[in-house]
Amino acid sequence: MGPHVVPRQLVWLSRWQAVCAWGASVQHRTWAGVSRIPSLLSSGGALSSSPLVCRSSSSTPPGAPEVVLTQQRYPVTRLPFSVVSSEDLAAFERILPGGVVTDPEVLEASNVDWLRTVRGCSKVLLRPRTSQEVARILRYCHEKNLAVNPQGGNTGMVGGSVPVFDEIILSTTLMNRVISFNSVSGTLVCQAGCVLEELSRYVEERGFVMPLDLGAKGSCHIGGNVATNAGGLRFLRYGSLHGTVLGLEVVLADGTVLDCLTSLRKDNTGYDLKQLFIGSEGTLGVITAVSIQCPPKPRAVNVAFLGCPGFAEVLQTFSSGKELLGEILSAYEFMDAECMWLVTHHLRLASPVQESPFYVLVETSGSRAGHDSEKLSDFLEQALSSGLVTDGTVATDQTRLKALWALRERISEALSRDGYVYKYDLSLPTERLYDLVSDLRARLGSQAKHVVGYGHLGDGNLHLNVTSEAFSPSLLADLEPYVYEWTARQRGSVSAEHGLGFKKRGVLSYSKPPEALRLMQQLKALLDPKGILNPYKTLPAQA
Repeated sequence: MGPHVVPRQLVWLSRWQAVCAWGASVQHRTWAGVSRIPSLLSSGGALSSSPLVCRSSSSTPPGAPEVVLTQQRYPVTRLPFSVVSSEDLAAFERILPGGVVTDPEVLEASNVDWLRTVRGCSKVLLRPRTSQEVARILRYCHEKNLAVNPQGGNTGMVGGSVPVFDEIILSTTLMNRVISFNSVSGTLVCQAGCVLEELSRYVEERGFVMPLDLGAKGSCHIGGNVATNAGGLRFLRYGSLHGTVLGLEVVLADGTVLDCLTSLRKDNTGYDLKQLFIGSEGTLGVITAVSIQCPPKPRAVNVAFLGCPGFAEVLQTFSSGKELLGEILSAYEFMDAECMWLVTHHLRLASPVQESPFYVLVETSGSRAGHDSEKLSDFLEQALSSGLVTDGTVATDQTRLKALWALRERISEALSRDGYVYKYDLSLPTERLYDLVSDLRARLGSQAKHVVGYGHLGDGNLHLNVTSEAFSPSLLADLEPYVYEWTARQRGSVSAEHGLGFKKRGVLSYSKPPEALRLMQQLKALLDPKGILNPYKTLPAQA
């Protein structure tokens, strides 16, 4: 009889128990529920009874007060665009039979952003189905000097997807057709109005995944994702849309259709024009179709949710994860204790770990479950033994994976239920990422209900949020420009992934030099000389 082989998982468990016993007796640390991580790694065992939620944009709270018009809340002046006439409506009806909406009740949802902080007063919503219909609409609007607000799923954070005044809303909702999918290369070509979650389901059925994943994936459109250069939860693994988007079809302000919808991975012929439109927020052209590279679907996914005693340990755990997990590390998210309080208090989610000053969510994605589990076990063992982590749980099955992700993804929803939210989406040197949160808590004191920090630590992206009972000009004055000046001193970015939209267009100079701003304005004037595309957005107002 050969030697008795002890399964590595049992060895790992006994080693964890020994480490925990050592930690409790020598360093007074505890690991609440020693068997959690091993049992969940091997069997997908029980997790707290947090309700399973769909990752999508939050709904409007019942009985919410009417949103103040943007033109009343902010100092903005309407530019000399034409006003939509009955003659214009008749022309639109000829272009889009049955696709012209003027019902005020239907328009209300498209006039207000999902955060309910800005509101336009558009009287017309157009719903084209094809790029040629978009071209005819823009050609007409260009001739008549009518301003147009392109709109996808309306899940943006900076007021970029809703009108400021009475701009015509051009919705891509009905442009939701998959054009082609290549099962060898993983290249997806689709119209701009396809919902990200539906695309994810489509490619996953074919053995691939979308290269981006967002909390609002149940509502956001791929065209809007590209137009805002959305980052999201897979950025660490797959990079930005500047790298994964292969081609675009875009309709320019004068109705010209720019067909750069290539599916080639390599094309070094002249200027890469698609890059102009990725992140341009609908100010240079309307994206009508997208060609995007989809990576193969991982066969094994693990999510660890861990408690850390301080932000220094959050950083060290990340460094350890990069070293020990290597190529299978696909996400590293962090949140502070106030974030956990918000999701447990407002959304009734339950924390699966003991109370900690900070929490991290670590996701691994790979092709071999045994290989990935072994690497994750080594990483977690080192994190505990070195005092970087004090508690944790791991899941491998879809139900528990989604429950753990919900704790991170629904923070924005919980914040919206806490009062008025001041949102900042910043890129900062990783080692300084949380310093601003601490500074603001001291600076604001009792003026704010909560000052919280969370985000994509693997990308150096901080989501800084401050809540108050209602909008307060004095609180805003204490926040701005302080937050932007602080960020500029660190040579950071005032917008990591949300874009500039209407709310942040005036702070672009904190991240870009005057020469860059002038060039951007020249590009806008070249591609949209009348300025009809998404006016009042992205670029600072010119005197």
